[in-house]
Amino acid sequence: MAKVVVSRSSIAPRLFLAAAMLGPAAAQADIRQAVETRTYAVSGRSGAELLNAMDRSGPRHGFLTRAIAQTKYKVSWSFDVVAENGRCHVRDADAVLSVTYVYPALTGKPSPALERRWRKFMAGVRKHEETHARLAREMVVAAQKEVKGLSVPEDWRCMTARREIKARVERIDATYEARQLAYDAREHADGGKVDRLVRALVVGP
Repeated sequence: MAKVVVSRSSIAPRLFLAAAMLGPAAAQADIRQAVETRTYAVSGRSGAELLNAMDRSGPRHGFLTRAIAQTKYKVSWSFDVVAENGRCHVRDADAVLSVTYVYPALTGKPSPALERRWRKFMAGVRKHEETHARLAREMVVAAQKEVKGLSVPEDWRCMTARREIKARVERIDATYEARQLAYDAREHADGGKVDRLVRALVVGP
């Protein structure tokens, strides 16, 4: 059986700091999410042929392997940092979470039985990828909670506050990266959900 996986990749969060000195009005912290879905075509007369097509055309997973599907995400941050009464305060932490899904799209005219297996297969694949996106959003929420309300003694351009923001966001990112990897390890283990999805596509229920 071809080695085909579902995968997830992240892009290190970009830290954009708002002007250090802002007016008294403060917006509420917000998460905006931008979602894009891309597809690549696969065709075949059997589950094995479809698996081979994904192995040839799927998104790259490392240097030598391909993935069935993939979730990529990145986070762009904007922080409202204010110098006030000798301290630098983080009033808001806004984020844009950009998620890109890549899925296979069945083309041609498969048999009714194969089409039914494909639909079930893709439902499982989408659930897997959407879990990666959910974990990414949870990461953003956790980072917002960790950063908002931070207050440190004022220095030039609130540089200490900016460094602390970066350290906290990166720490939360590392925690959730470990959760993403653990989730993949469970799903891809022999007998795991991904393994069962692939086998059901190839050999049927």
